[in-house]
Amino acid sequence: MESHLIDPFGRKVNYLRVSVTDRCDFRCVYCMAEDMTFLPKSEVLSLEEMERVCSTFVDLGVKKLRLTGGEPLVRRNIMWLFTKLSRHLESGDLEELTVTTNGSQLSKYAKELAEVGVRRINVSLDTLDEKKFGGITRWGRLRQVLDGLEAAKKANLKIKINVVALRGINDEEIHDLVAWCGGEGFDLTFIEVMPMGEIGDLRLDQYLPLSMVRAKLNEKWTLEDINYSTGGPARYVKVKETNGKIGFITPMTHNFCESCNRVRLTCTGQLYLCLGQEDSADLRSAVRADKNNAKLIATINEAIGRKPKGHDFIIDRRRGQSSVPRHMSVTGG
Repeated sequence: MESHLIDPFGRKVNYLRVSVTDRCDFRCVYCMAEDMTFLPKSEVLSLEEMERVCSTFVDLGVKKLRLTGGEPLVRRNIMWLFTKLSRHLESGDLEELTVTTNGSQLSKYAKELAEVGVRRINVSLDTLDEKKFGGITRWGRLRQVLDGLEAAKKANLKIKINVVALRGINDEEIHDLVAWCGGEGFDLTFIEVMPMGEIGDLRLDQYLPLSMVRAKLNEKWTLEDINYSTGGPARYVKVKETNGKIGFITPMTHNFCESCNRVRLTCTGQLYLCLGQEDSADLRSAVRADKNNAKLIATINEAIGRKPKGHDFIIDRRRGQSSVPRHMSVTGG
C-alpha cells in the first residue's frame, strides 16, 4: 500500500515509532533522572487502544512499526500487542515490526518475539565494562543484558547495538565495541547525546561529536561509506576488518531531517511530528471519542499536514539547558 501520509515537504511518512510505556528498569544518565515520576495509568493508552492506533497507521500506508519505551518489554502483557500487530506482517501490509530494548528482558521474550515475526531488534548498550555499565544505567546489570543477547542470537534475531557516545565515559571503548560487535555478528550504531529533558547533569559534559568518534575509528579500522539504510536516520559504513556495519546518528553535528519519514507516538497518545519539536497531536482523545476511526484518521491527517521541516536541537553552552523539555523515555527515541 502506498503511503497516504504526505507531509508539507513531500516526504512520505511510512514509519511509526510507538512508546508503549514511559517506565524502565534502568535509569540511564542521558535519558532519565534517577527519581523519575511516572505517568498515572489513566493517562496511558491501553494496549487495545495502541493496537487500534497502530493498525490505523498501517491502513494509511505505514510500513514499519517500532515499539520502544522507556523499556517496552516491562509493559505488562506486551506480547499481546506484538501478536495482534503481527497479522499485518502476514497480510503484507506491514513490512517490519521491530523493537528497541535495553536487553534486560530478552532472555524471557526473545523466542516469543521471533515467533510473532520480529526479525530485527535494536539493543541499547553503551559499554562492555561492568562498573561503567552500572554507572551509566544506575540500576542495570551487564550480565543480564549479555544473557539476553545470547537468547536473541539463539532465536535468530538480527541484532544492532546502539551506543550513545559519552565524553569521558565510553569514548575510550569505541575500538573494543567495534571489535566485539564484529566478533558477535552485530551491527553497531553510535548516537550523539540529544538535548531532551532535565536529567540533573550538564549535557555539555556528556556531549561527544561523532565526527571525533569517526576520526578516532579511522586510526584503527578501514571504513567504507555504503548505501545502506534500515529506514532510520543512521548513515552507515562498512568495516573492512570485521565485515560489520557501523551507523552514525548525528542530530547535533549533521541533522538527518531532509529524509525524515517518521513520526512518534507516546504512551499517552500524543503524536510528535518531530523528535526535536514540541508540536504534537492528541490521538488519545480521538481514539476515545468514538468506536470508528473517522476522528482518529482526521486527526492524524491534520497532524501530518503540519510536520516541520526539521528539528531545533541545540546544546546551550551557557546554561546547559535542554532544547526539548520532555524526556527521551517519554517519546521513545
